[in-house]
Amino acid sequence: MNHIKTIGVLTSGGDAPGMNAAIRSVVRTGIYYGFKVVGIRKGYNGLINGDITEMSLRSVSDIIHRGGTILQSARCSEFKTEAGLKKAMTMAKVFGIDAIVVIGGDGSFRGARDLSKYGMIVIGVPGTIDNDIGCTDYTIGYDTALNTVQDAIDKIRDTAYSHERCSVLEVMGRHAGYIALNVGIAGGAEVVLLPEKSYDINMDVIKPIIEGRNRGKKHYVVIVAEGVGGAIDIAKEIEEKTGIETRATILGHIQRGGSPTAYDRVTASIMGAKAVEVLKDGKKNRVICMKNSQVIDMDIDEALETKKSIDKGLIELSRILAL
Repeated sequence: MNHIKTIGVLTSGGDAPGMNAAIRSVVRTGIYYGFKVVGIRKGYNGLINGDITEMSLRSVSDIIHRGGTILQSARCSEFKTEAGLKKAMTMAKVFGIDAIVVIGGDGSFRGARDLSKYGMIVIGVPGTIDNDIGCTDYTIGYDTALNTVQDAIDKIRDTAYSHERCSVLEVMGRHAGYIALNVGIAGGAEVVLLPEKSYDINMDVIKPIIEGRNRGKKHYVVIVAEGVGGAIDIAKEIEEKTGIETRATILGHIQRGGSPTAYDRVTASIMGAKAVEVLKDGKKNRVICMKNSQVIDMDIDEALETKKSIDKGLIELSRILAL
């Protein structure tokens, strides 16, 4: 055991299904190893303003199945300033916090690294539905989001078939098309548009739909990542150029909510426990990552410098399977 006595835990950035499972794991593993664990509400905003409370075994009961985060999340522009960081450190000292587990995305980890430069020990746990953190193969919430979108595609395909329509679905993924690509394959989409790959509306959208119609297809699904955008305009252009009745659906924040899948609950539990174990072993300023199905820890600076690229083989597979 090292000098750490009190661990803080917070969730930052966009919420993701499985965050509660990670919070539960941090609290219960921390108490098991003899730490005091406090919950910091509303992310870094709560740290600055002292919205902090001690957590017990009971305080995390009956939350593993709940979506969102019981600690809530909030934007905090003040935390990006030197004055804000110093205020956060002062408040951490007031509550006797020796280390903080930050559950969130890339921006949340950058905030944690900034805090570490002022002397706070930090551990990052990846939680975002976009699965776009470079250092890890998987982020908490991704599997649940995929299943939520997949369910929506299946329902929309039913009505598209009934009316011989084309459906254009916009899914989350501002800078990364992991959701769009994988649900496109799983849902049998005719077209998938990603922020990582430029497209030509005539060759990459209109032509495959017309070719499908010529083969006797009666309905079509086009998946558009949020970073590509313009689902409504794309739907309008498809209808104008093909004569096929086309509807656009923007799924929005429904993708962030809902009860986490078993995979997300288990993964979040393992990562949360690993965060506490890393602190118990005397390590500091690490990010918990999944690499080749193994949960490991990595230096936070190295983690933030690691880049991730979408699988070009999967992009080609989606095109082949859509023929």
